[in-house]
Amino acid sequence: MTPPETPVAGQEAGAAERAPAVSSCPDGRPAGPLLAGLARRAEFLKAAQARRQGTAGFLLQARKRGEEEEEADPDLIRVGFTASRKIGNAVLRNRAKRRLRAVAREVLPEAGQPGWDYVLVARPGATVSRPYGDLLADLRRALAAVHGTGGAGR
Repeated sequence: MTPPETPVAGQEAGAAERAPAVSSCPDGRPAGPLLAGLARRAEFLKAAQARRQGTAGFLLQARKRGEEEEEADPDLIRVGFTASRKIGNAVLRNRAKRRLRAVAREVLPEAGQPGWDYVLVARPGATVSRPYGDLLADLRRALAAVHGTGGAGR
């Protein structure tokens, strides 16, 4: 069956000539480093033993992956999120993790370094109630401190 020649209700006459709402890169990969999630407990434990940087909103744990690791894609930034029961009930823990995911999605592609694993650990009372802009600034400062690129101070 062929599509109708006349526009369906809600479509504009020139809609076919416009660019699509979603665009992709020619090679199918987005520009900048790729973000992936940490899945196994062992990956979280390795990050917990590496560098740490505390902020008012959360704790950042970061480690550079070794080249001998099987998931050592050098272009990949991996990130994980932790919110313990100290944060509160399931609603508050999920809210804290959602906020941390949003912050990481916005900051890590520009300030994170490929080949690193990051874990953001929620802080009781602070992660859920801290203003979003402050969480963004916290992550930028923590990444600068972990990587030694300056900008760690206020």
